[in-house]
Amino acid sequence: MVNINRFFPLLALCGAVLAYVMPSGFVEVKSAIVPLLVVIMLSMGLTLNLFDFANAFKQKRAVLTGLVLQFSVMPLSALLISQLLGLDRELTIGMVLVGSVAGGTASNVVCYLAKGDVALSITMTALSTLAGVVLTPLIIKLLIGEMVDIPFTDMLLSLVKIVLIPVSAGVIINHFFKSLVAKVAPALPLISILAIVMAITIIVALNADQFDKVGSIILLAVFLHNGLGLALGYFCCRLLGFSHTVCKTISIEVGLQNSGLATALCIKFFSPISAIPSAIFSIWHNLSGAMLAGYWASLEQKKRKNNRVQLRFYSLMLSRVALAVGGFK
Repeated sequence: MVNINRFFPLLALCGAVLAYVMPSGFVEVKSAIVPLLVVIMLSMGLTLNLFDFANAFKQKRAVLTGLVLQFSVMPLSALLISQLLGLDRELTIGMVLVGSVAGGTASNVVCYLAKGDVALSITMTALSTLAGVVLTPLIIKLLIGEMVDIPFTDMLLSLVKIVLIPVSAGVIINHFFKSLVAKVAPALPLISILAIVMAITIIVALNADQFDKVGSIILLAVFLHNGLGLALGYFCCRLLGFSHTVCKTISIEVGLQNSGLATALCIKFFSPISAIPSAIFSIWHNLSGAMLAGYWASLEQKKRKNNRVQLRFYSLMLSRVALAVGGFK
């Protein structure tokens, strides 16, 4: 699974470039975005079980902190960045929407690569996904309700259909047909990746003629948004006294968003242009997550190496002391 996910940023980038160069072939299948997302959510549900949700009670403080940061830091920073950079209404909607959805499914793999707490990561992803069914439309309504009419009820029902039902179905199937799911489990990451890449490709194709106009400014907005999420997710937890491992995990959960879901909501309720931030976020947050995971993993390796060196040093010193004491006798 890890090796497959490492290729995701490259595949997403290739799909985006292909769609930019030859958009016409992908525009015609724009109606496939929502079904693709349903496939992703079902695949996610099939990787979860009831024990993953039960883990929330083992680390209640960490989970609660992560969820609060997830649904406060990301939407508020998205709105702030949009205003500071002077983004137009459509792009601001897209930024706030990608900031208001749940954590990304790729966060679990990034957490594993970063030597974080994978159990906590899975728990947070599952709970934020379910909580987002209600919180996402509510936050959007509160933050940009005066800017644009938010179809709160319709969006809530769509999230139930796109997220809650497929994820719940996946968990139930995994619970009652565990042996059968185990046979198809190795293929689930690949299915999810291909579905996300296809969704990104369609979004880029729909906006191919707009990228030249908004490309650089929206790139900066997405970089800042993702960076703030990762940084504040880590340092807020550090200030609250959590361990380095938990801080890394929550940082990744906060900084990596379910941009595929944001894309689908933008297309369904707003405009293709508003989906540009989530399309770019899909590519960038996996690249930044992979780079950050590599950095943290290298620190862990150095730490273990230093610990081994210190252990050998102390062992050598103790043996010499023992020899000296024996010689003195």
